[in-house]
Amino acid sequence: MELARATNRSVRLRNRSALLTKLFLDGPLTRQDLVRSTGLSQPAVSNVVADMIDEGLVAEAGAAESDGGRPSMLLRIAPRFAFLIGVDVGETRVRVELFDFAMTLLASVEYPLDPARTEPDLVAGHVLAGIEAVTGQAGVAPGDVLGVGIGVSGVVEQGTEAVVHAQALGWDRVPLERLIGAGTDLPLHIDNGAKTLGQAEMWFGAGRGARHAVFALVGSGVGASVVTNGATYRGASSSAGEWGHTTLVYGGRVCRCGARGCLEAYVGAEAIIDRYREARRGRPVLGEDEESQIAALVAAAETSATARRVLEDTAGYLGAGVANLINLFNPERVVLGGWAAMALGDLLPAVREAAGRQALRQPYEQASIELCRLGVDAVALGAATLPIARFLTEGGVRR
Repeated sequence: MELARATNRSVRLRNRSALLTKLFLDGPLTRQDLVRSTGLSQPAVSNVVADMIDEGLVAEAGAAESDGGRPSMLLRIAPRFAFLIGVDVGETRVRVELFDFAMTLLASVEYPLDPARTEPDLVAGHVLAGIEAVTGQAGVAPGDVLGVGIGVSGVVEQGTEAVVHAQALGWDRVPLERLIGAGTDLPLHIDNGAKTLGQAEMWFGAGRGARHAVFALVGSGVGASVVTNGATYRGASSSAGEWGHTTLVYGGRVCRCGARGCLEAYVGAEAIIDRYREARRGRPVLGEDEESQIAALVAAAETSATARRVLEDTAGYLGAGVANLINLFNPERVVLGGWAAMALGDLLPAVREAAGRQALRQPYEQASIELCRLGVDAVALGAATLPIARFLTEGGVRR
């Protein structure tokens, strides 16, 4: 008897998970849509949906258009059921954003980071201040927040608590989850920023519909998220995707990680600015920070042959790096994201051309190379999906 009850409970949770995931990613949908897309029976869909409406998890969203007969009612995730916080811990700033359950942005705050001062305690303090700020702005009680997702530079070692290894920040086995958890009772979910960007683009952006894709994050640093058969590839200890630290030029420019010739040493924002400064024979680049300096480079390229050459070289280096991704992983899509990639978006045709010269012809012809669709907020948005991904997997049951 106990076994039968446990089996029925497991089946019901699995059905809830399937229906919730479909509504979250593709809603609003009718009950008939859910029957067709999940393969569940009409009674099973009706029973589970009724329960979720009673719980306030799902809401009716008006009648669907009808060609005649009784119109079907559309269903959607209830936006105010719970709230989500996404955090982007970059190398130049910490961005904290609050979303409702339909992933509508409600509040946002940023804290600049001095590249020379990225101590873990300081970063944790910014995250905690941001959580308090965005919930206060939106009038959301902490108890209504499902969880906090955090995308961070470096390798995130998952375990009983997440530990971050980020050589570029000077972080070695930093217990980031413990540091932040000391100041909040909210559930924490920490992952690499390129991986959270990839999840956001898979769910809501340029990756929708793809089973095999690579999402490249180009900002101050460079990373990637590799999705194969619909799932993020992590490797033995979750460090897969450190694309920025693959070798582009043997014995080449010194990278922040300490090695020579890494891709990041050529196409990361800091490296691009350094190459531009060198091309100007040491003259400083206008701008107070990396973002304004990259913008100055792009603007200068309209009249300066030196600036144009730096951008042309950047497109070539980036194209060669993309070609390596195509040759290694045979993706349907390569999506370029991150603030620097967006700022250099006009280089996309040149990046495609350079990738075509370096990649094997057959996999290159099968792959599209495009910019991310979610902009500079993609890392924080993807981070906010971390708690909801677990919630959906567990059938919409709050732990």
